[in-house]
Amino acid sequence: NLQMLLDDATKTAVQAVPLSHKNVELERKVDKLESSLEEANAYKFSLEQAKKYNETLQQKIEVLEVHLQASDQEINSHIELYQASVQEFQDTLDSLKEESKRRSLEEAADNLPWEFWSRLLLILDGWLLEKKISIDDANLLREMAWKRDGRIRDAYIACRDKSEHETVDIFLQLTSSQRSSGIHIVHIAAEMAPVAKVGGLGDVVTGLSKSLQKRGHLVEIILPMYDCMHHDLVTDLKELDVALDSYFDGQHFKNKIWVGLVEGLPVYFIEPHHPWKFFWRGQYYGEHDDFKRFSFFSRAALEFLFQSGKKPDIIHCHDWQTAFIPPLYWDVYATKGFNSARICFTCHNFEYQGIASASELTSCGLDVQNLNRPDRLQDNSSHDRINPVKGAIVFSNIVTTVSPSYAQEVRTAEGGRGLHETLNFHSRKFVGILNGIDTDAWNPETDTFLRNQYSVDDLRGKVENKVAIRKHLKLSLANTFQPLVGCITRLVPQKGVHLIRHAIYRTLELGGQFVLLGSSPVPHIQREFEEIANHFENHPHIRLILKYNDALSHNIYAASDMFVIPSMFEPCGLTQMIAMRYGSVPIVRRTGGLNDSVFDVDDDTIPVHLRNGFTFLSPDEQGLSSAMERAFELYVRKPDIWQQLVQKDMRIDFSWDSSSAQYEELYTKAIARARAANQA
Repeated sequence: NLQMLLDDATKTAVQAVPLSHKNVELERKVDKLESSLEEANAYKFSLEQAKKYNETLQQKIEVLEVHLQASDQEINSHIELYQASVQEFQDTLDSLKEESKRRSLEEAADNLPWEFWSRLLLILDGWLLEKKISIDDANLLREMAWKRDGRIRDAYIACRDKSEHETVDIFLQLTSSQRSSGIHIVHIAAEMAPVAKVGGLGDVVTGLSKSLQKRGHLVEIILPMYDCMHHDLVTDLKELDVALDSYFDGQHFKNKIWVGLVEGLPVYFIEPHHPWKFFWRGQYYGEHDDFKRFSFFSRAALEFLFQSGKKPDIIHCHDWQTAFIPPLYWDVYATKGFNSARICFTCHNFEYQGIASASELTSCGLDVQNLNRPDRLQDNSSHDRINPVKGAIVFSNIVTTVSPSYAQEVRTAEGGRGLHETLNFHSRKFVGILNGIDTDAWNPETDTFLRNQYSVDDLRGKVENKVAIRKHLKLSLANTFQPLVGCITRLVPQKGVHLIRHAIYRTLELGGQFVLLGSSPVPHIQREFEEIANHFENHPHIRLILKYNDALSHNIYAASDMFVIPSMFEPCGLTQMIAMRYGSVPIVRRTGGLNDSVFDVDDDTIPVHLRNGFTFLSPDEQGLSSAMERAFELYVRKPDIWQQLVQKDMRIDFSWDSSSAQYEELYTKAIARARAANQA
């Protein structure tokens, strides 16, 4: 039984082994299932948490969407308000533009440069002379341009791409006009800066004309067409398709008429077709037949005004070269119906009178028998000679010269050069008006010739210019405070050449430096100063440049501390005004315009605010030395007071504003007297 039990047990054990293995395998599977169950339970927990989180997030999203919708509505509301504001602004802007456009059409076009209107006037005159428009149409259109009417401006701008024929037709459609309140002034002269300039006359013609133009007047200039003038400085220079006939020496000669703009002013140039080629000589003056040249020009200028249908209020002629204008106007042209103008004559220097044989007068068509009389053109010292300047004084409605003091001096036997009795007889129409300077051309703040610009409130540039010119002229730089004396002049007896020579040596004795710029048409004077220049050729303190140089002149004005002008007589003088504008204190002789513009710092009879320089009266070395010594003493001993004097001088107004206002008053009174006489 035991064996059977053992066998049964063994058999059972054997059978149990696979079961055991199965059991172990089952246990592993159970363990694996349990592990998977745990993972499933954990995952199920995470899904539940995610579901809850998603539900929360969804709730937040729904809240944000509500807020976003509200914000969108608010933004849309602001956009609508902004768009409405923009539209309102645009409507207002459009309204303002329309109002501005309407006003610009109604008002004179003051914002356009003078060159625009001058060019337009030249075009109108060209059409008239070329017979493309009638005199009546030309006068009407001139008045519109003169008035700076916006309609003629717009017509001109609109016609820029049209043919001349179409442009003329459009202009002729402008049928309404307004009477101009300005004065129509025509200057007839031998010079005009910068195109044809020899001396101060050219500066005066340009400066006065520009100032009168700015005051609202129509100003035109007539000049000879010189071969030697600076044609490149004339804007839009062109020849008109017209030949002007003028009388001379018993026959008629043709003249070419050129037009152009100079400094914004309309200018007419007359080129005679005369076999003697009057203005093709390579120089402005100094020809043996100057009397014929300029009497021809005077007659041709009046013929041009007459044939062009112009009716100026004032014809302003200058110096003996156009002194033929007044007798020609009244004796020849007034009888033809050309009598709208009053004549103004300005003598810039009574030393030059154009005196010639009486027979010469017949060439331009004047009656010698009628005019060679003591009360007309006959020269006061020679009965067989005629004096054009005297004739201009007699025949003009207004006679002026270039400073009040000079006007008094020429009424004396000493200063009148033989015309004092004539001037005294016509004293009621004779006046002296101090010239001005072109303050645009002469301005240290904008002067392009200067290496260093400067102003009255900042003088550092002046100090730097002084150093620069010393280097340029190879003068000593050892003492930066050493005073520099300048002198720019024509070396002629009138300018006091013996005193200029003395000033050179006296400056050296006083410890200064001296720079002279200028030349002489008088051979022996030129030679004398060439010898002085050679003597001081390498000197550290003296330099003479015996030829004119425009750029150098600007730099000398800017660099110098003092300026010497010891003239024997000086009708006006511009150098003292330019010197003061550039901060150079003038040392001058009390004569003519110098006496009207420079007042001694030590003269107790002069109000303090007017004292601006150093003066002397006696035309000798002692008088000049005294003035120079006082100037040097103030410069060296009282530099602060000197600088105040420099700044005072720079602030003085030497522009043409005051002078042109005085001319305007003279013109207006002459025109009013003429109208009153016509009504009577």
